[in-house]
Amino acid sequence: MKNEEKLDLIEEITLNDGTKYMEISNMVQNGRAELAAERGLIKQVRILQLNIPHSVHVANYEKYINENFEMPDENLTKFEVWKKTPAMQNEVKMILNENHIG
Repeated sequence: MKNEEKLDLIEEITLNDGTKYMEISNMVQNGRAELAAERGLIKQVRILQLNIPHSVHVANYEKYINENFEMPDENLTKFEVWKKTPAMQNEVKMILNENHIG
């Protein structure tokens, strides 16, 4: 279902092939990632920082996520890595820098 997600945390996701990446997320999405880990769809997820400031970079990335992706429901059978444009990769990089991560 499509939601207007407010993003307020940074998490590290480890895929089954060992690849790790940082995602800007929220508690509901983190719960879905935890569920995916329990089901073996990903290896692990861990929260790196809670309650990140809602900067212009977070707002830009939040808008992109809300316009292009939908929150998976609890019946998920696959884990979707949100593909980022180069501009959105830069926004995530800026968010990580603002929060002294990475």
